Amino acid sequence: MKSVTVIGASLAGLHAARALRAQGYDGRLTVVGAEPHRPYDRPPLSKEFLTAPAGADGAEDPSAANRLDLTDAEEVAELDADWLLGTGATALDPRHRTLSLTTGRTLTTDGIVLATGAAPRRLPGPAPAGSHVLRTLDDARALRADLSRGGQAQVVVIGGGFIGAEVAASCAALGHHVTVVEAAPLPLVPQLGHAMAELCARLHGDHGVALRTGTGVRGLRSAGADDRVTAVELVDGRLLPADVVVTGIGVRPTTAWLEGSGLPLDDGVRCDAGCVTPISTIVAAGDVAHVAGARAEHWTSATEQAATAVHNLLAGRTVRTHRALPYFWSDQYGVRIQFAGHRAPGDVPRIVEGTPDDRSFLARYERDGRTTAVLALNRARPFLRLRRELARAAEPARTG
Repeated sequence: MKSVTVIGASLAGLHAARALRAQGYDGRLTVVGAEPHRPYDRPPLSKEFLTAPAGADGAEDPSAANRLDLTDAEEVAELDADWLLGTGATALDPRHRTLSLTTGRTLTTDGIVLATGAAPRRLPGPAPAGSHVLRTLDDARALRADLSRGGQAQVVVIGGGFIGAEVAASCAALGHHVTVVEAAPLPLVPQLGHAMAELCARLHGDHGVALRTGTGVRGLRSAGADDRVTAVELVDGRLLPADVVVTGIGVRPTTAWLEGSGLPLDDGVRCDAGCVTPISTIVAAGDVAHVAGARAEHWTSATEQAATAVHNLLAGRTVRTHRALPYFWSDQYGVRIQFAGHRAPGDVPRIVEGTPDDRSFLARYERDGRTTAVLALNRARPFLRLRRELARAAEPARTG
């Protein structure tokens, strides 16, 4: 294999490039990224980046974006890659091993790592001024500019998942009036179960954020010459006044450009347990990868899958599988929520340290007398210990 192309200058894409060099690949390496930025860290976009103080002139402090960078000049030189930034992929021809790019250029390559990530789901209909999604650095800049227009704003966050909750917490910290709208009876029930989701939902009320659950959104109202958002209309007819709206209702894997390629597409690029597609010279990692029947949208999965995918790409077949323990975290209202494990609907949570009233506790999920998952609010050290215990039973299997 003399040339490898990584499609996606993402977290997974960067870790794939690092893994290629770390595993001894010394051929031509190309990284194609639709955004004009080198790989950056996305989790702070909904937290530290939104709340970072502005510069002396009121403009964005350049250091806020610089702190997101995942590479430096030394690493860029060591990777020795051809970075095609601000360039998207439009088509893939596996038979001829060619990629078509938005610039009109065509690349021929021996191996491909798909790391194109996902794009945020949007509400149907037009998006008036003042309505936002949050996925990219440019999304965060646009939202931050709207939140800095002056005075207290009425902010409505549609979706109470991790992104929505983090944005709500940041907006509340900035002094805005915030309402979170969640279609489910409680946010995070699929991830945490009803009992623990209820405890986490209390964080909103603790900080003056209104939580409206069990209702969906019919659409956005707007007015004025600039067609700016004025309200969110709920399905029950209620109107929530809004100066700024942030929609956080999930993502879709970025696979439209792969239609017609022959690769199996079903909620992502379908891969085996080693992140390998039916074409052994094409692997996938991160939010776009549907690995062995599941797709994980978390920071840790993106980094771990990349190393497995590259190992198998260089081997020419699946010799290593990815079986890491699911893990995610979220920072909301000064509370770090951490979860690890495989929770099933019937698993029973039991608090073993701390108390919910203090918003600091450790809980085990149990099934038939054994621990299946662990949840912590501001209990990082004991959580790490239990996470390691669970991980020992789910270490990646290696057969070569």
